[in-house]
Amino acid sequence: MAERLSAREVLTALADEATFGELPAPARSAPPDGPLAWPGYDAARARAAAHTGEEESVVCGTARVGGTRAVLIAFEFGFLGGSLGERTGDRLEAAYAYARERRIPVVPLVATGGSRMQEGMRALTQLQRVARQSALTREAGLPQVAVVRDPTTGGGWATLGAGADVILALPGAQVGFAGSRVRPADADPAAYTAEAQVAAGAADAVVPPAELRATLAHWLRLLTCPSTTPAPPPEPLGETAVLPATGWDAVRRARSPLRPRAAAYLDAYFTDRVAIGGDRCGGADPEGMLCGFGTHEGRTVAYAAQTGTATRPAGYRTAARLIRLADRLGIPVLTLVDTPGAANDAEAERQGAGAAIADLFGAVASARTPLTTLVIGEGGSGGALALAAPGNTWATPDSYFSVIAPELAAAILKRPPREVEATADRLRIRPQDLVELGVIRGTVGP
Repeated sequence: MAERLSAREVLTALADEATFGELPAPARSAPPDGPLAWPGYDAARARAAAHTGEEESVVCGTARVGGTRAVLIAFEFGFLGGSLGERTGDRLEAAYAYARERRIPVVPLVATGGSRMQEGMRALTQLQRVARQSALTREAGLPQVAVVRDPTTGGGWATLGAGADVILALPGAQVGFAGSRVRPADADPAAYTAEAQVAAGAADAVVPPAELRATLAHWLRLLTCPSTTPAPPPEPLGETAVLPATGWDAVRRARSPLRPRAAAYLDAYFTDRVAIGGDRCGGADPEGMLCGFGTHEGRTVAYAAQTGTATRPAGYRTAARLIRLADRLGIPVLTLVDTPGAANDAEAERQGAGAAIADLFGAVASARTPLTTLVIGEGGSGGALALAAPGNTWATPDSYFSVIAPELAAAILKRPPREVEATADRLRIRPQDLVELGVIRGTVGP
């Protein structure tokens, strides 16, 4: 179990010194013992207030985190389990509205057991209020970065937590829609943890408490720096700038185990970067698709990069999520194409490979923020093209882009294996061929 800090302790740990200012709480008159006249409800609230020093289960205010101003929403779990009632909804609605008026990001610091039983359905409908405020903030182009603490369950997870753009989780925190007292008796408790949510693509990263302030500050800085200038394509990292003589030479060089891969390109391109993880649909492809935001020449650039393996459906969905987030925040995107193609095994089909690729094509096609693509290795068919920026795709000398792998093309055409190399030439897949065909803008390097 993660250490449970109070709301004020969390705010002190994350906010720059002497920058936190609490927002005034909206006034609301309530009948005795709440909307349901629940016996003893007022007394329970009074005890919670005496125990915590708070008047409600959330503390809302503004502060600077690493120099970036944000609205912070800290849950006090000691106040009736951090549960949401009507007064909680009032405070959350006011906090989101304040953020939109001032054009600053929202940071929910969530620790809640769900909706307040003593207020019945009036409490549950606060989730609709919160969801609307989150949606309005999203439409306004403002980032929401959630920190899920222990525990984060019920409607608090399903709105403020899981509905954020980026989700950071504390180690060992209980995170899940079902709380410990309402899940099946035989349920595996490991499935309801921060670590499990990250593995399932429902959260981005587990962050140790000692690193949380710096990590949150990094994210806020990167997500609040829009730009309308396209990202320049990276310089090639290969050992040779000579273009391939034949189609098969292009394939051979692109498949070389010595060729630089995505991680090397990202390290060379960015001075710092942070990663998003997962597709928010139960999947992640950390080995096949690297996505996140970084700093290039002083400004924020988002990236989605294939790693040279067959891309899984979760990888395509994660890239689509990245592009839509960058588009909403006005941040340019760099994509790196490097895959023999989309994963085509039975499990990939069960995971919706076609729909995932279609979703990525749609995200790229509808993006208003500038996209730049560099083909750094293999460009295998539609599984590679889905990540490519129309009209602004470049290629390195040690890459190729093809409608189909030469071996597969020869097989389909019923040509013997000795015809594979000639088929590669006929496909015109070299970088210089792609320029002549108008498929890419040019090659990078001398």
